[in-house]
Amino acid sequence: MATTIPASLVMELRARTGAGVMECRRALAEADGNLERAVALLRTWGVAKAEKKAGREAREGVVESYVHGGGRIGVLVEVNCETDFVARTEDFRRLARELAMQVAATDPRFVSRDEVPAEERGSADIGQAILLEQPYIRDERRTVADLVTEAVAKVGENIQVRRFARFKVGE
Repeated sequence: MATTIPASLVMELRARTGAGVMECRRALAEADGNLERAVALLRTWGVAKAEKKAGREAREGVVESYVHGGGRIGVLVEVNCETDFVARTEDFRRLARELAMQVAATDPRFVSRDEVPAEERGSADIGQAILLEQPYIRDERRTVADLVTEAVAKVGENIQVRRFARFKVGE
């Protein structure tokens, strides 16, 4: 016999993850109504979807700016997606804003491990210098890469953090 999933639980999962109603219902059914297990399932499914989209070309997007600390720190971040339609969505712009705030708060040196010079790759603390490997400032249980993967699953397109620049007065 199938577990009956209350609509309120589906809506709570949807609010937490941004996943579609049918995906939330399916995840809750597979997790026997356990909200935390359903969240984990949706993340797993999102990673699988993101991996399928990773090879697709991302040439549209936005350059997002963020100024913090009374104008003492400024960030520009370029985030790319596949279509201008997605680039104009609130979800995509929110992601770009979150990434800009992350860069302002944590001062990474590289977007991904691929950018790290060979002579620095053996360093034990290099992970903190890589934006995508950092703990997300709003939820340290997730990495910035998890945030991007979740956005890929939500918008249905490949998303790439192309580059960033961080400016601080006096540096």
